[in-house]
Amino acid sequence: MLRSLHSLRPLARTRHFSAVKLPADSNQAQGIGQYAKDLIDGKFGDHVDASVYERVEMFHTDSVMCGISALALKTNAPTILREEALTYSDPKGATVFGSTAKCAPEKVIAANASAVREWDSNGTVFGYNPKIPGHDAGEFGHNDFYPVVMAAAQVTGTVDGKKALLAMIALDEIRGRLAEVFSLKSYKIDHVVHGAIASAAVYGALLGASVEEIESAIGMAVAHYIPFRAIRAGKQLSDSKGASAAISTEAAVLAMRRAMRGFVGPKDIFRNPEAIFRFFEPSTGTGKSKDNIDIALSNKVRWGPGPSPFNLVLSHSGDDFAVMGMHFKLGLYEHQSAGALEGLLTALVQNPELAAGGVDGIQNINIIAYEPAFGIIGDPAKKDPKTRQSADHSMAFIVSRILTKAISGKVPSAMDDAWMQLMLSPYDYGKDALYEKTTRALMEKITFSHGGPEYDAKYPDGIPTAIDITLGSGKVISSGMVMYPSGHARNTTADLKKILHHKNRMLGDIVFTERGTVDQFVTRLEGMKDASPADVGKLYEFDFNKMKQHDCIDG
Repeated sequence: MLRSLHSLRPLARTRHFSAVKLPADSNQAQGIGQYAKDLIDGKFGDHVDASVYERVEMFHTDSVMCGISALALKTNAPTILREEALTYSDPKGATVFGSTAKCAPEKVIAANASAVREWDSNGTVFGYNPKIPGHDAGEFGHNDFYPVVMAAAQVTGTVDGKKALLAMIALDEIRGRLAEVFSLKSYKIDHVVHGAIASAAVYGALLGASVEEIESAIGMAVAHYIPFRAIRAGKQLSDSKGASAAISTEAAVLAMRRAMRGFVGPKDIFRNPEAIFRFFEPSTGTGKSKDNIDIALSNKVRWGPGPSPFNLVLSHSGDDFAVMGMHFKLGLYEHQSAGALEGLLTALVQNPELAAGGVDGIQNINIIAYEPAFGIIGDPAKKDPKTRQSADHSMAFIVSRILTKAISGKVPSAMDDAWMQLMLSPYDYGKDALYEKTTRALMEKITFSHGGPEYDAKYPDGIPTAIDITLGSGKVISSGMVMYPSGHARNTTADLKKILHHKNRMLGDIVFTERGTVDQFVTRLEGMKDASPADVGKLYEFDFNKMKQHDCIDG
């Protein structure tokens, strides 16, 4: 039996924390599968804190509103993948957003996950947990994978709202903890691999797959479908960037379905010396240096049996789940801009003359940031974005767009109100906004500085950023270092529910013709915990043909 192999070892329990440990010298693929099955099937008991259910419900609602608004504005990849899914009829399948037609579940998942991710405005994880030594790898990740649970619920027809949320908690736990222990980006591998592994495990667990079948699916996902960060390279980004999670998850769920039909994939993939984990970290699992990559690629050493590069800790009770450390985006922006936006909004709230002076009243805006933010979204090459996907990864554009909105109206005197009034919407990245005169003029005034070791050391615990704004008068408005901006899991000042309610309505107004319909749809999502299996199956239903009519936002 699996447990006799010590794949699941209980950790010390406290009032708020209980978990299992998958040691580096165990078959962690089987351990992940057993954990997903046990948590979802209630083998650990009903001990997940209510706050965890509430948090994942908030992330799920946020993701759905992002997804359906991306479809309403006819964004390219979500529209293509939705239309593609509808050609794969399957009476035992699942449904895309805004449809009752049953289609192949992996195609539905690809379509819905692509829509959810398109705005780059749903949840974010930075792979950092100060409570567990070694869980600080700092890998990125996003809450793109809830369509996996919803598709599985529709396929089975037996999953109620509470169980669906528990499955989402399990999915976030697996991918979130993997992000804490293995940095894919260090080896130019895209972060969606962790989500694909979690998706295979959770989809299989919901459909009653065996541990061995889940192991096969994870093995196939890791051995056959590894996306490199080439999909997001370059000054002007493609559809591949936004659809990365969708495509990898499609493959992972297809692998899971094949495994349940008897296809046997690679076993014990985390300890496989030629899979990505030990290939790039072949020694003790503590090294992430270029030397390890050079050694591995030289192929001069034949790696034999050995442990995976990490221990994996997965919570099953209490309130210390990975989802509780994930972050919300309060509008559309790359999350590593959040510190700069918090600093800017603080400056606007506390210094009315900043907005009142207009573009000409500002000499310079200098943003001090940490790596990798300085190198990725602070790249000077991104000061001339020509597409929405590039603009939302340009800190210069994001900051300038907020300032443009502030200059054109009155800035509220409270931070929560400022976040809501100046919130960046999809229209702030449309073809007209990209070349709007004021925004472009402000971008020319922005410079970047690397904060050095002081800033780098504080990431990924926080988002250490400062913004210094020099006015025409010579006055310098300095934010000081911002660590935990609004939306960050460790922020304690923002009224998160209030701001997210505004965001949900903002996105819902793009989709539905009446505010009452928006509120009904959001209320349904927010009340998911009490939904029956039949209600869960219909959660994403609305009349797609009666959405508000828009031109494609990208032209």
